[in-house]
Amino acid sequence: MIPGFVPRSSIVGVFAFLLVLTLSTIAHAHHSFAMYDMTASKTMTGKLTRFIPGSNHAQLIFEVIGPDGKPVMNEGKPLVWGVETGSAAAMARQGVTVESFPQGTILTVSLHPLRDGLPFGAIGGALINCGTTLPAGGCNEKTGKSFLAPAN
Repeated sequence: MIPGFVPRSSIVGVFAFLLVLTLSTIAHAHHSFAMYDMTASKTMTGKLTRFIPGSNHAQLIFEVIGPDGKPVMNEGKPLVWGVETGSAAAMARQGVTVESFPQGTILTVSLHPLRDGLPFGAIGGALINCGTTLPAGGCNEKTGKSFLAPAN
């Protein structure tokens, strides 16, 4: 062997190891809740505009509505928020599917907002389905069907 010479297979092995280490760190960071303010909680009512099933996380995108059932406006446009939940498969086992939450569903959700202030959060409590119209008294556990709430 030549002094100072490193075989090509060793260099490839080191790069492969570094690549795996980097990718696993990225994957771990993606599944972290560090981007959410877990000390803060918001409860909002809205009209579902999109249910996005995903293998890692499902998302519900909704236009926030006020107590009168009208959209909350932000700079002349409806205020849109989103919430990340568990995987679509895990959610389906709890009754939350595209069929049970079709577009236009009025829902109330408790979430932990993003730390950066963007209108998105991680599920932090009950998800309530109130059908397609806002019930008198608002969308809550008394007027809708509650999903994901811990057992009392």
